[in-house]
Amino acid sequence: MADGMEPLRPALFIDRDGTLIADAHYLSDPAGVRLLPDTGTAVQLARTADVPLVIVTNQSGIARGLITAAQYEATRARTEALIHAAGGVVLATYHCPHFVDVTGPCACRKPGLGMYQQAAREYPLDLARSAYIGDRWRDVQPALATGGLGILVPGRETPAADQARAEEAGEQHAHIAVARTLTEAVTLAITRLGMGVPT
Repeated sequence: MADGMEPLRPALFIDRDGTLIADAHYLSDPAGVRLLPDTGTAVQLARTADVPLVIVTNQSGIARGLITAAQYEATRARTEALIHAAGGVVLATYHCPHFVDVTGPCACRKPGLGMYQQAAREYPLDLARSAYIGDRWRDVQPALATGGLGILVPGRETPAADQARAEEAGEQHAHIAVARTLTEAVTLAITRLGMGVPT
């Protein structure tokens, strides 16, 4: 490690809607934010292991005109407040407000790496030792590009094709896994990637 440089840390990059909170589809009212049942235990585990939690979320409703940037900001703040009240700590939240049919292609919409690379620049994060967790294939796919660990946590609205793709990918190599719960996913990430262990 060079003088004056902080060591890179692994992080948990976790999807918001359908993974941490109930997917309300273009959520505009912070009163509608509801943590999923397993979220409290999972975020407490991350805090205990001293592993940064970074929320990454596609919010195409902004580009589509279904929610405003201010409404998104209110739901972001409410989500972070509820996670804090549940015993977790959010290092940062990143969102992609774009939608290709409206704004054209972008680098940040998952599975693009824009939000992850921004986080790595703004905080000393090691993308190759990080986990990418969510209820859709696009949430875990970045692990294939970064060398990290992608973990699908199937939820009520996870497409069957996404789960099948993750299961097939997990059989082929070690960068993809499927977990039954968010807590199981966080546990797997901490164990397999050596999170919370100094390097």
